Amino acid sequence: MAAQSGNTSFAPNFNPPQDHASSPPFNFSYGDYDLPLDEGEDVTKTRTFFAAKIVIGIALAGIMLVCGIGNFVFITALARYKKLRNLTNLLIANLAISDFLVAIICCPFEMDYYVVRQLSWEHGHVLCASVNYLRTVSLYVSTNALLAIAIDRYLAIVHPLKPRMNYQTAYFLIALVWMVSILIAIPSAYFTTETVLFIVKSQEKIFCGQIWPVDQQLYYKSYFLFIFGIEFVGPVLTMTLCYARISQELWFKAVPGFQTEQVRKRLRCRRKTVLVLMGVLSAYVLCWAPFYGFTIVRDFFPAVFVKEKHYLTAFYVVECIAMSNSVINTVCFVSVKNNTIKYFKKMMRLHWRSPHQGSKSSADLDFKASEVPPTEEVDCIRLK
Repeated sequence: MAAQSGNTSFAPNFNPPQDHASSPPFNFSYGDYDLPLDEGEDVTKTRTFFAAKIVIGIALAGIMLVCGIGNFVFITALARYKKLRNLTNLLIANLAISDFLVAIICCPFEMDYYVVRQLSWEHGHVLCASVNYLRTVSLYVSTNALLAIAIDRYLAIVHPLKPRMNYQTAYFLIALVWMVSILIAIPSAYFTTETVLFIVKSQEKIFCGQIWPVDQQLYYKSYFLFIFGIEFVGPVLTMTLCYARISQELWFKAVPGFQTEQVRKRLRCRRKTVLVLMGVLSAYVLCWAPFYGFTIVRDFFPAVFVKEKHYLTAFYVVECIAMSNSVINTVCFVSVKNNTIKYFKKMMRLHWRSPHQGSKSSADLDFKASEVPPTEEVDCIRLK
């Protein structure tokens, strides 16, 4: 949830409490959880964790409602009306599908794990690995889809005379986005395991997350830096350059010839679309930069957190902020720009009408959906 992507973090510093006293301070293995606490202290009983639990619960509920309902309506409308399947909406559909899967599959388990059972997993190893894997794949799909949208806008606006992406290329790109995401996320499932930690005497909590063995620290760090480069730094830099060049084209370059009202309207539409996309990029950076920054400090400079008892709670809050980026994507791409609510109401009205009237209304809706010229439709990233 993003994914996007609570347990997709590659957090280090895992030491079972029973071995803590006899282990050197930095004899870490690499997993999603550490326990920088005394054996008699339960982090889930502190006020800090109680406040974090409320924040996480609200965020997860918001993700399930906004991403679940919004993306479902968008996907349904896209499947129902062929006129809506322009290239940009097909790319947006990747975001919608990945966020929808996380909202309906991963978030309920996370709500149970973080809020209800307070950091105790009770659903077995298979679901533990599956939920972690799906969240990781969703994050990478969302990132790659945002990158593809930025490149598509760049080619359409900066190089309008060059051949545009056709549907065959778009479907190939979509398949590539999913294939790459599925493959590079495999370690997140392979190294996910359940671990029993005795936080308080006579009480145990079962943690679900990635745990990399001590002798594979080098592999873990190399893998994390690889992911950090190709799924955050690279996409952010590429999208920034694309939108900077697009902004130069739309705001600082004189339009040749006589500007008709139609030309001015199209320019305003493109500017509005680019502003939305730059807002989406800014939100992505603001949500995920703290997560990656926290993970880098934790993984490469563990001494910073080794004596901080609330570090684990802080990590959950940071990851919660990162996951909330899917809500922003849904609101910007699905609910607002694509008039999802309007299409939902129309589909509901069609559902309750007679078959004859419904067929006629469906045809009318398809006609209305095709009123905007194809180029204008793509430029405005809208369904109408």
